[in-house]
Amino acid sequence: MLEHVNETIRWIPLLPLMGALVSGLWLIFARQELPRPLVIGLGCGAPMLSFALSVREVFRLATAFPAGERFFIDNLYTWISAGDFHAELSFLLDPLSAVMILVVTGVGSLIHIYSVGYMREDHRDDRGFQRFFCYLNLFTFAMLVLVLGDNLLVLFVGWEGVGLCSYLLIGFWYLDDHNAMCGQKAFIVNRIGDFGFLLGIFLLFWAFFEAGHPTIEFYAMREHVGLVAERTVTLPAWLGFLPGFPTWTLLTLAGLCLFVGACGKSAQLPLYVWLPDAMAGPTPVSALIHAATMVTAGVYMVCRLSFVYSLAPGASATIAWVGGLTAIFAATIAICQKDIKKILAYSTVSQLGYMFLAAGVGSYSAAMFHLMTHAFFKALLFLGAGAVIFGMQHEQNIEKMGGLRRYMPWTHWTFLIGVLAISGAPPLSGFFSKDEILLGVYAAHAMPGHMALWWIGLVTAGLTAFYMFRLYFLTFSGASRAPMQLQTRIREQPVVILMPLFLLAGLAIVGGLVGLPDAYGEALFSLPSSNSLHYFLDESVVSATHVVPPAREFALAGLAVLIAAGGAFFAVFLYYYRTDLVPRVTAALRPLYQLVWRKYYVDELYSLAVVRPLVRISDAFLYRTIDVRMIDRLGVDGTAGFVRGVADRGLKLVQTGLMQSYVFVMLLGSVLLIAYLVGGL
Repeated sequence: MLEHVNETIRWIPLLPLMGALVSGLWLIFARQELPRPLVIGLGCGAPMLSFALSVREVFRLATAFPAGERFFIDNLYTWISAGDFHAELSFLLDPLSAVMILVVTGVGSLIHIYSVGYMREDHRDDRGFQRFFCYLNLFTFAMLVLVLGDNLLVLFVGWEGVGLCSYLLIGFWYLDDHNAMCGQKAFIVNRIGDFGFLLGIFLLFWAFFEAGHPTIEFYAMREHVGLVAERTVTLPAWLGFLPGFPTWTLLTLAGLCLFVGACGKSAQLPLYVWLPDAMAGPTPVSALIHAATMVTAGVYMVCRLSFVYSLAPGASATIAWVGGLTAIFAATIAICQKDIKKILAYSTVSQLGYMFLAAGVGSYSAAMFHLMTHAFFKALLFLGAGAVIFGMQHEQNIEKMGGLRRYMPWTHWTFLIGVLAISGAPPLSGFFSKDEILLGVYAAHAMPGHMALWWIGLVTAGLTAFYMFRLYFLTFSGASRAPMQLQTRIREQPVVILMPLFLLAGLAIVGGLVGLPDAYGEALFSLPSSNSLHYFLDESVVSATHVVPPAREFALAGLAVLIAAGGAFFAVFLYYYRTDLVPRVTAALRPLYQLVWRKYYVDELYSLAVVRPLVRISDAFLYRTIDVRMIDRLGVDGTAGFVRGVADRGLKLVQTGLMQSYVFVMLLGSVLLIAYLVGGL
């Protein structure tokens, strides 16, 4: 066991924390910014050092141990000790967390570098430049704690940390009321999900405690999960409409509670509404939150607890169907959006649905594969969108762009690579990861309605290609629709912004090769076991085994490519060759277009059914009745009035100012005290 102890792991999250602490404490106590070169070196150097350390430790993990024994543990100290229960503040590096830390620190470092160029003009009085990098470092630390945590409590600390940091980053420009409101919305919606997440943690702890193994450590729970697999709970009568009523397995209930937290953090139905509004933050924040870090936390958590979900088919089916419906729902909304960042935001919601679809059918390695490739091409797209917004003097409406490939050629080519990757064009990374997901869904015969889910995945692939090529053509092709005075100021961005785009474009092209399916490896390179990522992750996740003949696998992939190509062709036809048809099609489908453009009125429905009633109750009851009448009038004012009345009507009467009266009272008190003492003796 000693060979698995590695005290170097702690420095992977601690380095970004140290960067955040130095920047933050300097701002608090010195009340001024450090020199910008020092801020840049500190802010970018910390995650880059963390990435270098991650690469070294992952390489050691992959080469130092045989398959099935790959893990490092780093115990800092015992956090909680109560009887037989011990919760360690410890970090675990295994194949699953290895993939995550490489994505978080690698893509995160590129986003930090990009931020140097994006935030260079921030010279406000609130020391925003240094504060921004402080928040970015703190966010990276929290995400690394989440993915490296050895137990549910450490994971939850990171889980809440990224929630707090997302609030700080989304509302970074807090003087704008809209930005502050969007940050609050993200924070509140995530707290709703976190309530379910906490219930799931408590249920799992209770189950293992009753089984005689009080633990929340992942590997210990995985070892003893069979002891609680048959444990059941009885549902209350008011839940009689649920399938399987009145008895559920405890793992199903715990899995669903945990998935509620995942829905909040990873923006799934019905808790997805915070993520599109999170676009109010700076574009690097959008890339960091929506590509490589926070929104993938729910997917990671489900994969980490795959040993629970593999024994809870009801919870897994719920995850698959919620993921599938979220994928197609968000994809339809993205079709009609005009804000470049909002389109990418709904695309993120849709792609996260894809990941949950894979996890729900037991293809956990495919979910992680798509998580990784999505980090590459979605970070590329967001950073490319930021370059476009910067070049367009902060204009985000794609209907006011056009023709930018002449002004910003490098941004154009890298953005096109991202569009092709997310659309599933072979042989880019998105093609292989989407193919793995669709193949897993197709072969999941035990999943209720798996063929319907497969068709949902295919249609979503077509919609994705359509709205992404629509975005591409309206932004980069045709004549410029920007005002003439703006056209003269559009320029390509500096190297500090372009370099991360080039690197991410390269990863979007070749990143899929680490998970090259065996059928492709055998056919193209005579490699019978080419899917290295799948075999590496299989040590940490309990993935279902799907056996599909290679010929059928190629046929299914070909069908997916054809459907995606159809969506892309439709976008080319409407937004490149026959742009005159767009207004006519929109007018002919006006009611449907209005419904989709207004995002199915979900925000309005939430406002009507939840927000406004709560505001009215808070105003009429909590504020006017509890706060004003009870606390202020009775508590504060009433207490003050009572003391004033006693003093005015009683105490002031004995304050005569006559020395004789005071001497008499003192003598009387002394006599009474002596009498009491004598009587007591």
